[in-house]
Amino acid sequence: QVQLVESGGGLVQAGGSLRLSCAASGLTFSACTMAWFRQAPGKERELVAAIRWSGSSTYYADSVKGRFTISRDNSRNTVSLQMNSLNVEDTAVYYCAGSEYFRGSYPLGPYKYWGQGTQVTVSS
Repeated sequence: QVQLVESGGGLVQAGGSLRLSCAASGLTFSACTMAWFRQAPGKERELVAAIRWSGSSTYYADSVKGRFTISRDNSRNTVSLQMNSLNVEDTAVYYCAGSEYFRGSYPLGPYKYWGQGTQVTVSS
């Protein structure tokens, strides 16, 4: 019954912005540590950002720090990733991930639940 569904991906020019959203259902969202991963063409999947269940702390990969912002709305069971100043290297499939009562190694994981991914393509 657990589902994580991403939306908001698309094509954007370098320097532009996109906002990704992940809608969660079938779990106790308020108890979930959530994260965004991405996998670029020819590269391995990498952690982009994470947010604690309480929203009290966040993590960002060095490559996106200062440009991306992760947030959550527990009333709507959603987690978002605001992406600004996008560059070609940000092109990837972006995945939403989460775990209830996270017991892994924060923020790397492992994460129990995963979305299907949404494509982000940044053109120059």
